[in-house]
Amino acid sequence: MSTFMMISMIVLFALGVPIAIAVAAASIGGIAFFTPLPLLVAAQKLMTSIDSFPLMAVPFFILAGNLMEAGGISARLVEFAKTIVGGVQGGLACSCVLTCMIFASVSGSSVATTFAIGAILIPAMTRHGYPTSFAAALQATSAELGVIIPPSIPLILYGVSAEVSIGSLFVAGIGPGVLIASALMLFVYIYCRVKGWGKNDHVDRLDFVTAVRQALLALLMPVIIVGGIYQGVFTPTEASVVAVFYALFLGVFVYRSIGWNDLMNVLRKSVISSTVIMFIIAAAGLFSFLITRAGVPAAVGEWIAGTMESKVAFLVAVNLFLFFVGMFIETSAAIIVLAPILAPVAALFGIDLIHFGLIMVVNLALGMITPPLGVNLFAACQVANLPLQRVVPKLIPFVLVSLACLVLITYVPQISVGLLPFLR
Repeated sequence: MSTFMMISMIVLFALGVPIAIAVAAASIGGIAFFTPLPLLVAAQKLMTSIDSFPLMAVPFFILAGNLMEAGGISARLVEFAKTIVGGVQGGLACSCVLTCMIFASVSGSSVATTFAIGAILIPAMTRHGYPTSFAAALQATSAELGVIIPPSIPLILYGVSAEVSIGSLFVAGIGPGVLIASALMLFVYIYCRVKGWGKNDHVDRLDFVTAVRQALLALLMPVIIVGGIYQGVFTPTEASVVAVFYALFLGVFVYRSIGWNDLMNVLRKSVISSTVIMFIIAAAGLFSFLITRAGVPAAVGEWIAGTMESKVAFLVAVNLFLFFVGMFIETSAAIIVLAPILAPVAALFGIDLIHFGLIMVVNLALGMITPPLGVNLFAACQVANLPLQRVVPKLIPFVLVSLACLVLITYVPQISVGLLPFLR
């Protein structure tokens, strides 16, 4: 059954069938042809897969990110980032990375980060003499921080799938996110000096005090969310609701940039995005139920445990596998299908499941910027109005920098879990 389901799913992917429909169709085919179960089980499992309190955070964080984009908060964060790193050669490009890191801490979505920040900074970098293809590649890569820096929708999904603390995963995401952002900014600074780009990036910057005053309330949002979770004020799911009301308050009453028509558009956009993700989660939950019933996780665990002689070899194999999977399967679906399979095996090798969650999410985040299904890459190309083939060559150095960071995150667990003892 599992072989039929995998082949069916891959064939449907190749035919361009949407991910959720491909996964659901393969699962329903498995039930119909290889089990005595009634097809009613498919409907039941589709519903029970999303009947989860922690998963309620997904649509709320999507709504919060869209509210902050519509409320002009992304523009204020850009100006704040420019006052910090925009004074050096290549500073505008560095501002792109820093702004994405800050915006990621309030949106939880890499695609939302790409559109919100890219719409401002890709044209700005082009005006300052950067190649548009470079600006798009940098934006796509920087936006992957949206699924690493907390709050992160993939981290929520991993926490639900692997049954580990979402709050701990949020804190563990800070170290890898800061590492990747720092490495990207260092690379961009050196690369721009070599290429001679960005010599006039200091022009048109606000003074630091003005920029801080404009962005202060937005900068408080991640402090409220992560701080509230660890002080026990609210759960991660409740934090997502707090984020929505805080973003709504800023956009409507403080900055007064969201009107009734804007609000309806934001709600419509958020409903569509949430529906797509929840449909994928439901289909992946059905798929996961069937492969678990068929004994695939146990078989994979036994095979890996018998084949891999050490933790190092296991992590190398997992990284190669996840990098390949991330190129072809949407991140949410990959986490929900693979986490129940790989997490128990990681535990057998003595790997902390919080640390392993960051390895999975960072690895799959690279799939968001690599063809053929790199959603961040497609979004950046759309914002920059460029064909994919012009952006991909500029993307290669950024992928290599991200891979180097992934190696450090994989083999230096303290990057991920180092903060946890101080917050318990």
